[in-house]
Amino acid sequence: MANFHHQPQIEEILTQSQFISHSESTNNQKVKKQMASDPKLHTFDEVSKHNKTKDCWLILSGKVYDVTPFMEDHPGGDEVLLSATGKDATNDFEDVGHSDSAREMMDKYYIGEIDSSTVPLKRSYVPPEQSQYNPDKTSEFVIKILQFLVPLLILGLAFVVRNYTKKEE
Repeated sequence: MANFHHQPQIEEILTQSQFISHSESTNNQKVKKQMASDPKLHTFDEVSKHNKTKDCWLILSGKVYDVTPFMEDHPGGDEVLLSATGKDATNDFEDVGHSDSAREMMDKYYIGEIDSSTVPLKRSYVPPEQSQYNPDKTSEFVIKILQFLVPLLILGLAFVVRNYTKKEE
């Protein structure tokens, strides 16, 4: 008989637990809906300034993504992402034919929407700033001179050796 006495308490605890679980789930859904319905609006000029390897934002289908953390991991390399800055990169993205998993991955880089009234109708391409490949290398001018002089030196040395050996015979 003692078992039947505790039965209502167990049901009450389960009911409270289910209510709390449902309540948390509903709150999470409300937060997600609020985030989706109130995204941050970015201007085109603001997004265009983020065009470096350490700070890269892209515009895809009217949404803004901060892909900086993904730069090193992108299968096409960071140059591909950098070349898509400062413009609506939707066509570039769609032309490649990204997988469903790549599209799902974009969600974690989403930071807001683009203010479409600030996007220019036509914009000339401005290449992203990139550091030189290896600024410590010898200048191109010196290399060109050496490419010209070294073969001449070898030819001159061969000519001298040939003439020197002819006279002794």
